[in-house]
Amino acid sequence: MTLEALIFDVDGTLANTEHYGHLVAFNEAFKELELDWFWDNELYSKLLNVTGGQLRIKYYLKTYRSDFKCDDIDAFAKKIHGLKSKIYVHLVNTGSIPLRTGVARLFSEARAAGLRLAIATTTTPANVDALITHTLGADALDWFEVIGAGNVVSNLKPAGDIYHYVLKKMNIRPNQAIVFEDSYNGIIAATNAELKTLVTVNEYTKMHKFNGTMVVLNHLGEPNDAFTVLDGKHSKYTYVGIDYLQELYAKYC
Repeated sequence: MTLEALIFDVDGTLANTEHYGHLVAFNEAFKELELDWFWDNELYSKLLNVTGGQLRIKYYLKTYRSDFKCDDIDAFAKKIHGLKSKIYVHLVNTGSIPLRTGVARLFSEARAAGLRLAIATTTTPANVDALITHTLGADALDWFEVIGAGNVVSNLKPAGDIYHYVLKKMNIRPNQAIVFEDSYNGIIAATNAELKTLVTVNEYTKMHKFNGTMVVLNHLGEPNDAFTVLDGKHSKYTYVGIDYLQELYAKYC
């Protein structure tokens, strides 16, 4: 068996979208709707344990704003999330959310090596499209054989449904791919689909436990900007390239 594909989560993995995008957009949406809500970093790190923006809003109301009255919570959460998504796309289009270290380089190397690429995320397709096209180019969406995003599956992460969906669409087995994630929920989802995962943490996930991963890094690294191994075995490689991925694949997959 050989390595055939790389499957990427989006938020927090490809870019620090949570801090510079989603959190900012949520707060801007609250302001536009004249809600006296404000999510700071500490609160948002807790809310991120709930996947899916609308579910996150409803969890916030139930847990922190039980005094809030609304005739139709589902419709209200959908309205907030719709506005928040428009604001997020605007932030991406204005260049407020750059890719994380090593991401663009790895995409280029993977394409040159003939590896198949896919996306597996709970964020909306519009958010994915905006981030990919703005940071990688107008034709970059065509690089991905499958984009599993939004509500294409019934159960969001930590359920493994989105990864099962991508594997089925690509017609590959779990041991033919490597997943890139950044969070505990992402690891659970990938593991439920029997996939092996490389983790790059961010400010919201650096304290998560990542049992069952191949390796946990601070970022993918560059030739002149080495990654730091936070958990897992060290290697002669100092950035995530195709040779390093082949080494991990041979050892864990």
